[in-house]
Amino acid sequence: MPPRTDFLNQQAPENYVAGLGRGATGFTTRSDLGPAREGPSNDQIEEALKHRAVAAGLAEKKDDEDDDRFQDPENEVGLFAHGAYDRDDDEADRIYQDVDEKMDRRRKQRREAREKEERDEHERNNPKIQQQFADLKRALGTISNDEWANLPEVGDLTGRNKQRKQNLRQRFYAVPDSVIAGARDAGQYDTSVTEDGTETNGTTNGQTPDGAMTNFADISKARDKVLQVRLDQAAQGTTTSTAGTSTSVDPKGYLTSLTKSGGDMSQFQAGDINRVRGLLESVIKTNPHHPPAWIAAARLEVHAGKQVAARKLIAQGCELNKKSEDCWEECINLNEKHNARIIAAQALKNLDTSIRLWLAAANLEDDTKAKKRVLRTAIDHNPQSVTLFKQLVNLEDDPNDAKLLLHVATMKIPLSVELWLALARLETPQEAQKVLNAARKACPTSYEIWIAAARLQEQMGQPEMVDRVMKRAVQSLAKESAMLKREEWIKEAERCEQEGATMTSSAIVRETLGYSLEEDDDRKDIWLEDAKASIGSGCYATARSMLAYALRVFPTSRTVWLVAVDLERNHGETKEALWQAFDKAVEACPHSEELFLRYAREKWANGQADDARHVLHKAFQNNPESENIWLQAVQLEFDDGVIARARSLYEVARRQAGTDRIYIKSVAFERTQTETQAALDLVSDGIARYPKAAKLYMLKGQIYEHDLVPPQLPQAREAYATGMRQCPSSTTLWILAARLEQQAGLVVKARSILDRARLSVPKDAQLYLESVEVERRAGNMVAARNMMSRALQEVPPASSAALWSERLWHLDERNQRQALLREAFRKIDNDPVLFVTAARYFWSERRLEKAASWFEKAVILDPNIGDTWAWYLKFLRQHGTKEKQQDIISKCIANEPKHGALWQPVAKSPKNASKKTEEILEMVVSSLE
Repeated sequence: MPPRTDFLNQQAPENYVAGLGRGATGFTTRSDLGPAREGPSNDQIEEALKHRAVAAGLAEKKDDEDDDRFQDPENEVGLFAHGAYDRDDDEADRIYQDVDEKMDRRRKQRREAREKEERDEHERNNPKIQQQFADLKRALGTISNDEWANLPEVGDLTGRNKQRKQNLRQRFYAVPDSVIAGARDAGQYDTSVTEDGTETNGTTNGQTPDGAMTNFADISKARDKVLQVRLDQAAQGTTTSTAGTSTSVDPKGYLTSLTKSGGDMSQFQAGDINRVRGLLESVIKTNPHHPPAWIAAARLEVHAGKQVAARKLIAQGCELNKKSEDCWEECINLNEKHNARIIAAQALKNLDTSIRLWLAAANLEDDTKAKKRVLRTAIDHNPQSVTLFKQLVNLEDDPNDAKLLLHVATMKIPLSVELWLALARLETPQEAQKVLNAARKACPTSYEIWIAAARLQEQMGQPEMVDRVMKRAVQSLAKESAMLKREEWIKEAERCEQEGATMTSSAIVRETLGYSLEEDDDRKDIWLEDAKASIGSGCYATARSMLAYALRVFPTSRTVWLVAVDLERNHGETKEALWQAFDKAVEACPHSEELFLRYAREKWANGQADDARHVLHKAFQNNPESENIWLQAVQLEFDDGVIARARSLYEVARRQAGTDRIYIKSVAFERTQTETQAALDLVSDGIARYPKAAKLYMLKGQIYEHDLVPPQLPQAREAYATGMRQCPSSTTLWILAARLEQQAGLVVKARSILDRARLSVPKDAQLYLESVEVERRAGNMVAARNMMSRALQEVPPASSAALWSERLWHLDERNQRQALLREAFRKIDNDPVLFVTAARYFWSERRLEKAASWFEKAVILDPNIGDTWAWYLKFLRQHGTKEKQQDIISKCIANEPKHGALWQPVAKSPKNASKKTEEILEMVVSSLE
């Protein structure tokens, strides 16, 4: 046996790690080759411990413990667990990922193409139901309404055999008459009674089938007997009634009183009162120091008619809540005046600083002296109360006594602006100035005092001092950082104007309108909006001051001058102010045609024809080539009846400011004078000069069609055809040509013209509407409905209101109008034509209030449409007052409408050229159907 070596010289066991037992993980030295390595992982340590335990015999080795994690090549746990993931590994992973993505992109197009082919092949082999019936669906568009109506019902073609089999399965058997009679009498009730209350039919010995005894005669007799006794007692009590023996009741009014009492109790049912009373009692018991609970309980008893119980409850509440103003005040209100004074005294002992209780105590006194005495006592306890001083001053009849009181009040409460202003109102103007100066020193941040000082200067007749005071006010308030906002100053100016202080209002506007606004801001627009808001509020002086301030900053602004002139025209006090405003406006804006034209119209409307000519002469000097001024001058002479001067002005206008519009007006003027040949010469000259002017072609065609006798339709047709070639986008030209053909009996040609027009001007509502009307006038309702369906699909919804109106009134049935109107409103927003259609619909349904409201909306939305005014006036002629009719006529004259499908043919007719707006309105109303 070889000798055993010592422990240190023995060979180390397998998987031995030095220092492992004490937690060491190994170390490296400089003598080790290669880089330092990491210590064993937790898994390696655990595996080493298992091997050591097996080697020592402390654990048995299991055959099935074969770790299969190395069998998975993707699972690197354990295989490279000790390796570090460095930059090279990361770069390699990115490279592999880029390669995979590139290969995937290269195969993507082929893959997607293959998938698309497979999907298309699958859809061809397995089509959807929607695709299978697509051609049949398209074919449904060609089916007419009559064919739709002739389609048979589904129930007539299916289920016949099934219904026949069900009928065969049914069996009917005869039922004996006794069963039918018993079923009839089972649920029958007999309410007839005999005079003596004996048994009736349907009962046996007075007993109902359910066993309950019911004798209606006895019930009725008992009720009558009780009522008779009550009435007898009441009758006796009316002659000899003593307290506690009977009740004084009028026998004749007894039932009436019962009805009245029943009606009062219907508002507060007894069950509801009891339920609420229980809830409030619970609240009071839970928290007896909660004053609102006591007040609610007392008011409940008042509603129940128990005044005494209410007083007891609120008295208990006051005992438990002696510092509650609400409880004491409620207790005072519930008691009579004598007891209320005693209660008020008790309340004031507990709350001597309560203003409400002092006022309630003063109101209990009938004598003015007693009230004053109570209020003086209250002021002794509350020397800083403004309310008490104001009440006491109101009770004084002598102004001197009131001034003394206010002097004392301002000494005790120097920060009260109300008291200072009240004292200033009672003083003379000189003394009031002193009072306001003292108030200004006491309250340097109060703008009310400064406004009162300015109004005092206005009252004294010193307008220059008003501006000075307001200027100092703005400086002082800005220094004290108490300057109001610009909008708040405007409100104060409007309040001053409403109270009659117009000079103070103007001074406030002049000093504060530009406050906090920079030059970069849209000051002109802001000031115009402020002025319009003041005009809407009825504060015309304030608006006038705003416009004057804006004109000082923007003296040549045409928009500001227009608003200022409109203000003087609509709300000015005198015509001289209007003329002055116009003179300043045209002087500041000499090249503004609109200002000169308005000035001339106003002069002409007021019967000053020479002044109107002078205005237009001045306008010619500043705007020599303005066609609007030339046309206004001609219109003025035409209205005055000076035809020769009007014709000469047209000749000069054609030479100096020759435009297509002047030629159009010249031709229209000659047509009004029945100078047909001159009109034809002018229109031919105009067409030669302006071949793209569509209205000239229209006038030429209308002259041949309407003015000549007999009408020369071939020449009119040629004029329209030439115009359509030169101006293919003119909708009116196409419509006039189509109407000419239809009037000649050539409906097919009219239809062809409109078809070409829709190709030249697609999606035009007027062309589609004319196409529908052509078919309707020709009696082809089916074609008209088909064209309407096509129009509603192609025309934009915003311009399709006339189409909906045509469909509602002429194409569909009456019972479908409401549904059509709702559908139209879903697609169109705020269209006056649709509003008139709605008003006419409600009118036809006799819903007059709604009809009137829709007419009002229509005239407000667009007052330039004459058809709206005509329909509204016709409605008022049937269902309105004379005052409302006259109001609508005056508004129509003021707005001077120019448009409308019915208005324009009447207004532009040469026969009506000299007629006023009111006459044209009456003619349109008479033509409505």
